[in-house]
Amino acid sequence: MAGDSGAWELLVRQNNRRVYNLCYRFTGSPTDAEDLTQDVFIKIYRTLGSFDPDKAAFTTWMTTVTRNLLVDHFRRTKQDRATDSMDAAPDADEDGMRLSEKIEDRGPRPDERVETSETQRMVHLALQELSPELREAVILRDLHDMDYKEIASALKVPEGTVKSRINRGRAELARVLQRTR
Repeated sequence: MAGDSGAWELLVRQNNRRVYNLCYRFTGSPTDAEDLTQDVFIKIYRTLGSFDPDKAAFTTWMTTVTRNLLVDHFRRTKQDRATDSMDAAPDADEDGMRLSEKIEDRGPRPDERVETSETQRMVHLALQELSPELREAVILRDLHDMDYKEIASALKVPEGTVKSRINRGRAELARVLQRTR
């Protein structure tokens, strides 16, 4: 807040992955997630003076900024999504290859990776079928390990609403996943 460029670089480095993951989980597009992540940090830089540590933790405030930009993005792209092809691979880049296919893997056996990858893909696609309200609550709780109070603050809704959305989101996610089996 005092204009220390080193502190800003550290802040971006420490939070970039978290913001990107949230954007990616919500949009399903690596390109959109990268663009939105940049937009989030530009917005944070411009509005850093409005952050009040007495009202919320920095990560909660940052999540709120991210969420607001995601909602704006969702509204802007609503028409585009209606016409998108259902055949597009959500986790492939321009040449159709996933990053994990380009880098030598020293992890689990190929059959284990396929099973895990398929599960992740199925969950990712199922998340895209949830309403934005349910999706964001489930993502913040289950994928970003935020507690109910932090989520309520970030989404600007009562804690009971957060619990309800998470419960309904998980139930809907289970139904969607059951249909795909």
